[in-house]
Amino acid sequence: MSALPTIPHQHTLDRLPTRPRIEDHGLLSDQRGSALVRRDGSIVWLCMPRFDDAAVFASLLGTEQHGFWQIAPTGLMDGTAVPASSRQYAGNSLVLQTTWSHGTASAVVSDFMVPGGGAPRLVRIVTGLSGTMTMRSLLRARPGYGAIVPRVSEFDGRHAVDLPESDGGRLWLDATVPVHVDRADLVSDFTVAAGQTVAFGLSWREDVDSPPPGPVDNSLLKFTLDFWEAWAERCSYSGPDREAVVRSVLTLGALIYAPTGAIVAAPTTSLPEEIGGVRNYDYRYGWLRDGALTAGVLRKYGYLREALAWVSWAVQATYGQDRRQIMFGVGGERELPERELSWLPGYERSAPVRIGNAAADQLQVDIYGELAVELHDLAQADSSWSRRLGSFIVALAEELEQIWDRPDSGIWEMRGPERHFTHSKIMAWATFDRAIRAIEAGHADGPLERWRTLRETIHAEVCEKGFDDDLASFTQSYGARELDASLLHAMLVGFLPADDKRVIGTIEAVQRELGTDDGFVLRYRTAGDDVAVDGFPGDEGRFLICTGWLAEALALIGRPDEARIVLEGLLAVRNGLGLLAEEYDPREARQLGNFPQAFSHVGHLGATAALVGLHASSTLRLVGAES
Repeated sequence: MSALPTIPHQHTLDRLPTRPRIEDHGLLSDQRGSALVRRDGSIVWLCMPRFDDAAVFASLLGTEQHGFWQIAPTGLMDGTAVPASSRQYAGNSLVLQTTWSHGTASAVVSDFMVPGGGAPRLVRIVTGLSGTMTMRSLLRARPGYGAIVPRVSEFDGRHAVDLPESDGGRLWLDATVPVHVDRADLVSDFTVAAGQTVAFGLSWREDVDSPPPGPVDNSLLKFTLDFWEAWAERCSYSGPDREAVVRSVLTLGALIYAPTGAIVAAPTTSLPEEIGGVRNYDYRYGWLRDGALTAGVLRKYGYLREALAWVSWAVQATYGQDRRQIMFGVGGERELPERELSWLPGYERSAPVRIGNAAADQLQVDIYGELAVELHDLAQADSSWSRRLGSFIVALAEELEQIWDRPDSGIWEMRGPERHFTHSKIMAWATFDRAIRAIEAGHADGPLERWRTLRETIHAEVCEKGFDDDLASFTQSYGARELDASLLHAMLVGFLPADDKRVIGTIEAVQRELGTDDGFVLRYRTAGDDVAVDGFPGDEGRFLICTGWLAEALALIGRPDEARIVLEGLLAVRNGLGLLAEEYDPREARQLGNFPQAFSHVGHLGATAALVGLHASSTLRLVGAES
């Protein structure tokens, strides 16, 4: 293997077209790893077998030299590829179908990753629909996030791509048509007529001398379709816009790492919060906060089993820690050193590209509350887990008792000075509140009277130091005048009754001061070209979960019509496949940030649940046994 050279190629599909927008991608997942597929039939991001493994296709963050796999028609007079006519997911699945039509010829490419316990496998099946279409498959694997030109070998008609020792294993390409090696690329030219299929499968095997078993054929497609259709059928929601709800539920399901139950925040790294900016972070890890909120909405929509699996992962990942680390690798890894990949120019030259995440070492007091609230609601949903969950809540409270009064980095992981964030303090209150409830219910043992006193102490302090009488609102941090959309979430955990004027005043103040003319909500005010409150220069888009929180908060205080309007605005910016990135830029009418983002879909599902009157510890309509 060698460092990445500049290699001239003559392939028709070699030059990728102008950089598409972030939302111009579709997601594939096998609940272990993931891929992003562009409208032109190019897979430009692939992490396999794990979400947080080094990408073998990384042109998403670089150029065609950093790896991609395109299957598309060729043969026009000008030698360019035929643009895709349409794309969609097949039913309620993660099988992405991209269709090309030209003249009397048409074909569809079905892309998917095969779920289950077999060899991780990315499959692409080309099916002729009419006429005869000439097509090309060009696979350029570049392991190590595009840094390595690998050795490519052939064994009895199968091709193997060696991965670096640090990644381990080998990729195997199987195809039902001939494939040849051109330098380090794997190329196949073929035709497909109506009713014919051509199949390709790229598999990962840890044992480099053991190719994957079985052929690549339509049985894998049927298995994958059946898997996701069955998963979607378990969704307990039967209200308005069920199709949108099911797509958000499927997207969250795609972010589950099934071997452990971990849930990643997003399947990508370094997609920018501002085009050309520096706020580019790696989200391919399991945050305790994000996981708790995701598990919470999954539970509400009938996925109790997945929520409990996430709890088991969280307990194991945090076992033996004196202070909760806020995120982990999907296997529970605690070391997530952040570094920059200098050879990748970044998406639309938004650099640096980062892997790992330095925020793992931050103190974020709010995570205790997010965990405790969800554990409490899970215990209400499944009484057989009450003792185990109650003990975990008490353990959280015991740990938090030592640190709740410290300044922290907050829910937005500010990389500047630590502060006494009001949201963090309210979530600390929620931790002791849920611990007290667990003890009172007989689900755990603990210092009941001491924690009742502490709960009252925190409540009084927050009301005194975190509330501004002139603004009639809680503020971002003690003594500050700034507001923060996280206060909307804080109002949802029972700190004050929904009809309390301080709750209503806070929701109205955030809507007034952080709401925008385009119907979205800012996280907080940034300072434009100056250094912003998170320690980095520049600006950002509308953080989409905040808009979901506003809809949920409006429903809480009895304003459902307003809430529906806000929610409709959020749904209107989904891409054609129903996917949401982290943020939205209304000026350019484009999505920003890592994609798709669990938080954004959590915002959609949480608001929908609030509007149909779903209580925190119940489900809308149970379908079958879940535990």
